[in-house]
Amino acid sequence: MKRSQLRGIGIALMVFGAAAGARPAMKHPPAVAAVSSGSTSIDAVLAGGWRSPANRARDVYRHPKATLRFFGIEPNQTVVEINPSAGWYSEVLAPLLRDHGHYIAAEPMPSGGGEATRDDSRLRKKFAADPAEYGKAKVLAYDPKAPVFGAPASADAVLTFRNVHNWAEAGTAPAMFKAFFAVLRPGGVLGVTDHRAAPGATLEAVEASGYLPTDYVIKLATDAGFKLVGQSEINANPKDTKDYPKGVWTLPPTLTLGSRDRAKYLAIGESDRMTLRFVKPAAH
Repeated sequence: MKRSQLRGIGIALMVFGAAAGARPAMKHPPAVAAVSSGSTSIDAVLAGGWRSPANRARDVYRHPKATLRFFGIEPNQTVVEINPSAGWYSEVLAPLLRDHGHYIAAEPMPSGGGEATRDDSRLRKKFAADPAEYGKAKVLAYDPKAPVFGAPASADAVLTFRNVHNWAEAGTAPAMFKAFFAVLRPGGVLGVTDHRAAPGATLEAVEASGYLPTDYVIKLATDAGFKLVGQSEINANPKDTKDYPKGVWTLPPTLTLGSRDRAKYLAIGESDRMTLRFVKPAAH
């Protein structure tokens, strides 16, 4: 459980010069034309029959179209998604990149029959069950203690959704961000979304809740060599008060408390999330 350019279009991006820890004003990127490459479009992918109804229902919270636009994902890119778990974003990215790009799902090496084993097994089963959509997708197993996500400078983008809190708790976050930097080409993009802590919260105070201070995540990336070039409110949720009995997992889709106050937490929806875009400087 997670504790837990597009060809032919322009991508509007807010550029910020704020230091780590400062939180600049955030805006949605302006609307642009639908992402497309030949007969493949983000709209067609999102409407694809291979997507499960349960996953489609999460679109209202996860805003995949706007998020991928913000990150500048193009159908001809090589994209590494870190820890896709059961493949919520795999259902979008793998088909989008199938014909002209490369989708690589990086999962921790399975060991001991735990969460990593379950996630890896579910993802491989998903890919094997629908070769028409996932036949060209790759699964890369990495060592969480010494992560490598491919040959140096081989990827156009690295994306990670709601994972940094797990690495923070495990103490592996700095190594992960350094490995993201290594696999990206100069000018490549690191896109991060994660559960956002309340302003002023310290890592020590919120780490067990699944929420993270935005400045902590920015520092992880900039310490690894990245430059913050934008952040967006695409995945914000002002209803999220971030003070629940079981942390972020109290909210959907996990709903750890089961039937207790279920209607209340369903009304809140999924967590308030930071959405950050970093670039590996071209000088590297």
